[in-house]
Amino acid sequence: MADSEVVEYRHYCPPGVRRVLASGTSAFIGEVDDWTILKYPLEPGGDMTRLEVEHKILEIIGQHARIISHKGLTEAGLYLERAANGTIFNFLAEKKHCHISLQQRIAWCREVIEAVEHVHSKRVIHCDIQPTNILLDDNLHIKLADFQSRYLAENGEVILTGWSGEPCRYFCPREDEFEADWRTDLFALGSTIYFIITGHEVFSDIKAGEAGWDDK
Repeated sequence: MADSEVVEYRHYCPPGVRRVLASGTSAFIGEVDDWTILKYPLEPGGDMTRLEVEHKILEIIGQHARIISHKGLTEAGLYLERAANGTIFNFLAEKKHCHISLQQRIAWCREVIEAVEHVHSKRVIHCDIQPTNILLDDNLHIKLADFQSRYLAENGEVILTGWSGEPCRYFCPREDEFEADWRTDLFALGSTIYFIITGHEVFSDIKAGEAGWDDK
């Protein structure tokens, strides 16, 4: 199989962004202030389509205690609530030598389930439930993030899609890897709960990037 082309993007900060906090496959996350981040394209003037879809889906979902708050879309990008304690993936990695009670871990699992239940009630399939898309606020409560998802009509027709997909450990095997439904979200949720309880991912012996196990 031919090697995939790797494109590297240099960090840049639009006006009002202090610094880049993280980057994904389609956007940078920039710090605006202690309460707000800006999600913006990987290159100046880049494609905003996926951010526009995320904006529309967050409007459909509405405000919820377990969903990252939406602060509006501009030409610069998508403004979102900032979660002070970052992703639960990084939080548990940094705290691996500290004792985190089973009670706390179960509380997090319940909160993730609350978030997914609310999202599904709005006919939205998240499509990328995993620990790096689950944030912790200053009170260590869950905030589900990254909604480049799918919004369905009552008959199941896809109305909006942000073309997201789960990485390998959270990917439910199916005939068409580009399809997603409630079951694929629940599979990813189960793998996420496993991580929260145990502190490590399923198939932890597999290294990301190994043949056959590349992230989707």
